Amino acid sequence: MRKLPVLICFLLLIFSCAEKASNTEEAQWYKGNLHTHSYWSDGDDYPEMIMDWYKSHDYDFIVLSDHNVLANSEKWKLIPKSPVHKKAFEKYLAKYGEEWVEYREDSAGRKEVRLKTLEEYRPMFEVEGEFLIIQSEEISDSYDKKPLHMNVTNIQKLIEPQGGNSVAEVLQNNLDKVKQQREATGVPMFMHINHPNFIWAITPEDIIQLDGERFFEVYNGHPLVHNYGDSLRPSMEVLWDKVQAAYLQAGKPPLYGLAVDDAHNYHVFNEKSSNPGRGWVMVKAKDLSPSSLIEAMEAGQFYASTGVTLRDVHFDGEELTVSVSEEEGVDYSIQFFGTKKSSPDRSGELLHEINGTEASYILQEGDMYVRAKVTSSKPKENPYQIGDKEVAWTQPVLK
Repeated sequence: MRKLPVLICFLLLIFSCAEKASNTEEAQWYKGNLHTHSYWSDGDDYPEMIMDWYKSHDYDFIVLSDHNVLANSEKWKLIPKSPVHKKAFEKYLAKYGEEWVEYREDSAGRKEVRLKTLEEYRPMFEVEGEFLIIQSEEISDSYDKKPLHMNVTNIQKLIEPQGGNSVAEVLQNNLDKVKQQREATGVPMFMHINHPNFIWAITPEDIIQLDGERFFEVYNGHPLVHNYGDSLRPSMEVLWDKVQAAYLQAGKPPLYGLAVDDAHNYHVFNEKSSNPGRGWVMVKAKDLSPSSLIEAMEAGQFYASTGVTLRDVHFDGEELTVSVSEEEGVDYSIQFFGTKKSSPDRSGELLHEINGTEASYILQEGDMYVRAKVTSSKPKENPYQIGDKEVAWTQPVLK
């Protein structure tokens, strides 16, 4: 009989260890792009061709976020006369065949193609645990001729632009509409602010006024969005730190930064085109589902990248540790940026920097937050701007 308690303890120990191992191993990294366009708005390719590109380039999840539309109705696309677009149609037809591709010619001999809906093409690509398509919309609003664009990830029903009497009010009105849909449906979704510097539309002060905005694009691959600012206006990283300090001073949750493609062009690849493959997020989630990905992102369990892969990002409440999956022959610089409570106006100070593949920073009592940036010596392939190197940005952490 004495052996029974010992056996029970032994089994409990095994179960406990297995449970701990399972908890540590259940989360994994998933690669995805949260800003993409197709023929449903101003992109220049068919949804199926775009899905095939991302799936064949090892992405785990993708959205098509076309302007003020969801791919759930009948839409015919008139094919432009240019040789590039004619060739793209021939490629589409050759890949998917006459039985799948629906097209017609008008009296002038111009071709129109019926665009497939999300529910039609989704089964062709989705594989549970391997590839996921998330419904999205780019709400495209404006104020005083300024383009105010916001993506909604995992949207369930189209949201029309809400308008408003200022930049901040337009953003807030649309954000509130997303919150309402989330509450009404019980489905997790979030809105992020797109390319603030596109036509210099959105300032840090505009974002600071918002209530409930958690995400914005620190990097957008479109050539016209001014990621790096100019002599008068801030870069996206400067904007990020300025808003971050103001948010935390006001008791708001931190603002997280995304890297996205904003892909429109799939046939001509150069720095003047908005191509796929420029920016993405790596999300550490328990499984490949919209709810798990959004839960992880809202907890800051992701990083943004234009090419650098991180082996891990770990924060234990005191120390932020970043380790890089190094490539042979590539050097890395790891920088930690933050803002001191004593000098919030000096946001985004460089707190620590090392050259190497692993670095840590222990938050001090006077630190409001810290975030890391990893820059490699490897040139970015087909860059947003000539001379760009591959980069990764972690999310801000605070005590």
